[in-house]
Amino acid sequence: MPYQSVKTVSCLILATLLAACASVQATSRAHFDRNPQTQSFIDRMVAQHDFDRGQLEQLFRQAERRDDILELMSKPAEKRLQWYEYRKIFLTQSRIDGGVEFWHRNADALRDAARVFGVAPQIIIAIIGVETRYGSNTGRHRVIDALSTLAFDYPARSPFFTSELEQYLLLGREEKIDLLATTGSYAGAMGYSQFIPSSYREYAVDFDGDGRRDLWHSPRDIIASVANYFHLHGWQAGQPVAVPAKVQTTAGKLQSILDLGYEPRTTLGALRADGITPQRKYPDDQQAALLRYEQENGPEYWLGFPNFYVITRYNHSPLYAMAVYQLSEEIRSAHAQDH
Repeated sequence: MPYQSVKTVSCLILATLLAACASVQATSRAHFDRNPQTQSFIDRMVAQHDFDRGQLEQLFRQAERRDDILELMSKPAEKRLQWYEYRKIFLTQSRIDGGVEFWHRNADALRDAARVFGVAPQIIIAIIGVETRYGSNTGRHRVIDALSTLAFDYPARSPFFTSELEQYLLLGREEKIDLLATTGSYAGAMGYSQFIPSSYREYAVDFDGDGRRDLWHSPRDIIASVANYFHLHGWQAGQPVAVPAKVQTTAGKLQSILDLGYEPRTTLGALRADGITPQRKYPDDQQAALLRYEQENGPEYWLGFPNFYVITRYNHSPLYAMAVYQLSEEIRSAHAQDH
């Protein structure tokens, strides 16, 4: 073997390491332009929606397959939090104070949205507070990467995310969104309100009159879009959301009522007859659902009304809905004391 200087050997080692790093980077940053599913998707977008083939091919040459997104979607479900654990995440003084500050900054828009859509300011604010801490955390993943990865490389939910990718391209054309620059959650949710593309297209509102629906930079659009979502899902203006309940019934009857779920399927009159009493007075024909929340020293019970169920249309979790409701009440109380 010919003699090689230490310098030459070092250079060869460095070159090998750089090549290996480049190979790893190339693998982690794989693109979609040669993916057969992508080509089929492009064909459909061209045929059904009159997109330019060359522009779509260029887009998917720049969209990156993200292994970290696949890991986030596929990892085993984390330990289910009990209510007392979940509540601590969202019912914090900083989030309450942030909600009051958001109310002060956007009082006119909140008042106008309440008048048009019938949704109280504190509910709108609490949603934005729970979703993104009033816009401070709207997501760091490029939406095109997230949706392409999940559409083309996550078979378990490929049909859903392929549809959302279609909606995202249509949204980009309608709202002049930079498809390669827009960021959001690892599942493709965007803006202060964390709308997925189909929700953005269906529920977002141009409330500032500039001809665009902007859920990143326009407070009026953001606020009205959340309100419109609630309005179109059946929010009842001025009606209650939830109330604590006292339970005096048998274990079997209690479980059978809980098994009805969190969509109101019975009346307060029927619940009273079964030993379940709201802690405030409401008419017997009021629709309600019984909810159980685990505290450190045992369960507490609430009655959720139709407006509570509407909150679960934003996120299908009774924990989420109760966090939004209780945060909204804390914000409302703090705002009232601030005036």
